Amino acid sequence: MERKSHILVVSQYFYPENFRINDICKEWVKRGHKVTVVTGIPNYPEGKFYSGYGYFKRRTEKWEGMTIIRIPLIPRGKSAIGMAANYISFAASAFLWTRFTKLKADYVFTFEVSPMTQALLGVWYKKRFQVPNYLYVQDLWPENVETVTGIHSPLIIKPIRKMVNYIYKNCDQIFATSPSFVEEIQKWVDNKEKVHYWPQYAEDFYKPVKRRERKEGDKFRIAFTGNIGYAQGLEILPKTAELLKQDKQDVEFVIVGDGRYREEFEKEIKERRVDDMFVMMGRKPAEKIPEILGTCDAAFLSFKADPLFYKTIPAKLQSYMACGMPIIAAAEGETRRIIEEAGCGVCCEIGDVKKLLNIIQNLVERNGAVLGRLSEKALIYSNSFFGKRRLVNEVQKYFR
Repeated sequence: MERKSHILVVSQYFYPENFRINDICKEWVKRGHKVTVVTGIPNYPEGKFYSGYGYFKRRTEKWEGMTIIRIPLIPRGKSAIGMAANYISFAASAFLWTRFTKLKADYVFTFEVSPMTQALLGVWYKKRFQVPNYLYVQDLWPENVETVTGIHSPLIIKPIRKMVNYIYKNCDQIFATSPSFVEEIQKWVDNKEKVHYWPQYAEDFYKPVKRRERKEGDKFRIAFTGNIGYAQGLEILPKTAELLKQDKQDVEFVIVGDGRYREEFEKEIKERRVDDMFVMMGRKPAEKIPEILGTCDAAFLSFKADPLFYKTIPAKLQSYMACGMPIIAAAEGETRRIIEEAGCGVCCEIGDVKKLLNIIQNLVERNGAVLGRLSEKALIYSNSFFGKRRLVNEVQKYFR
């Protein structure tokens, strides 16, 4: 890629919404590229437009040396119908925008977290302006649709499969966040060489901070950060907390984030009478996460039991590791493989409450040296495999 090339970035979610594409774009600007982002009006995860944004407010703005163009969409709300309307409205606006825009870029790069419908913008732009089209897959479709919504009807899934096939066919290079994703995408394409493993990295502000020294009488604190959705499988925590309370273990779960499952999650916490074991901090700026993690002894991640999530490497894993956090996980597949390869944490099967209970009990009882070793191994693996500079250099080799 030439030093001063113009990259058109497509992402339905962008600043002030907190996604890793924000940092990727800032890095490209630092490297001398012109970056224009086409995105929606921010409304994730609350489901309503952020204050100061709307159909007639801040539709174009400058941020960190790049131009952001916000095309209209319907906010996602809290229902499945609202989410479908959100996905469809962005795609409809994308179609009109690609027909009438005079903006000419050298490349188009789509950051695809659900919905994959947003990647149509990149294809339409490629076809109109005859430029290379690149796709970074974070969520597999149609698998994600079936897993998250429970919809398996051929009337819905078959058209989605056709759309996915059309998108993959019209991409010059495809990048995926896990080796398992690469294998799945390669089943769709004739040229398997155009699909590459490109793991996510953690932004520079994710780094170790001085962590508290746990003293006698202090609670053992476990952090969870990020989206509180149905896919995260967080129902395991209130169940585990109830058993910990019966065992008189002094443990506290620090939950940072928001999402569609939060209301149900808090209801479950109350019903099991473990309110005193949870600190619900709500959504916080990503830059504040390392400081919050520094007040905790370990970090937690989990998934809903589904083969799709065995293939997934969640972005929070890289964030935790970059901060040197010992990790407790209810996970299988790629996530478990990385944690065990790194030696930076302990895993149990998804939904296995008793095993998770045992893991936490063992860590509470072990001395600080054990947590220190897990922390050190997390940092070593993060620096070796998820370093930002190396990964950005790696992807730019394909931008020619």
